[in-house]
Amino acid sequence: VKAVSNDLDFKRRWRIGTVNSIKWARLAAQIVYYFAGYFQATRSNDEQVSFTVPSGNFGNICAGHVARMMGLPIRKLVLATNENNVLDEFFRTGIYRPRRSAETHHTSSPSMDISKASNFERFVFDLLGRDASRLNALFSTKLQQNGMFDLSADAAFARVATDYGFASGSSTHADRLATIRSVWLGSAMLIDTHTADGVKVARAHLEPGVPMLVLETALAAKFPETIQEAVGLVPKRPAGLDDLERRPQRFAVMPAEVEAVKSYIAMHCATGATVV
Repeated sequence: VKAVSNDLDFKRRWRIGTVNSIKWARLAAQIVYYFAGYFQATRSNDEQVSFTVPSGNFGNICAGHVARMMGLPIRKLVLATNENNVLDEFFRTGIYRPRRSAETHHTSSPSMDISKASNFERFVFDLLGRDASRLNALFSTKLQQNGMFDLSADAAFARVATDYGFASGSSTHADRLATIRSVWLGSAMLIDTHTADGVKVARAHLEPGVPMLVLETALAAKFPETIQEAVGLVPKRPAGLDDLERRPQRFAVMPAEVEAVKSYIAMHCATGATVV
């Protein structure tokens, strides 16, 4: 899909568009979350709040970073990861070391089972004073040659917390179960596994007088097995989705090849058929 998207002539011809976590349109929409959350949690523009964001691809929290740069009074942006803690490692140590596919864990918060974050480069660009040549040296040279880069001794790394307010932490499957259970027992609210990662990490970064908002990232109903393991009940699905498995399915099987995907798109777009 990325290769098709990188063919600009093909995209223009067939008017192809994608909305994923690296698109500025999506980040712009997510920035609104932070302003909305801030205004609901405060009574005055003099107050600060902190946000904890479950993050695998550094998309949602990148929007929070932009909101903070825009002037929103955010004290801390706390990044929460699962066992795939590449980003947590960077924010704790200054070392960015993406894992290989074989080293990436399959977890009960699967949307965060990512080792190389697409939006992370945007934050590092700001961290380095928007120096494109230094950014290129890190991501196109050191990362490609060594599989990692280390900013721990760089003066810029100290600015992660002081200038940009970032902190981080990680969570495990056992943590998720315990957090889902404690939130359920304490408030009768069922949270999903990714949100549980966020709540677990947020609790370690609470400060007196500073509201901590955790971004809820999915419905608990998407993860019935883990929810049942945590609290002993299966979460109810939203109205309209209870018979999802019995509905007609539309799909196409083709080789995992760029040209095969392009041919399929061109054939169906040319005939006016719907591409599934």
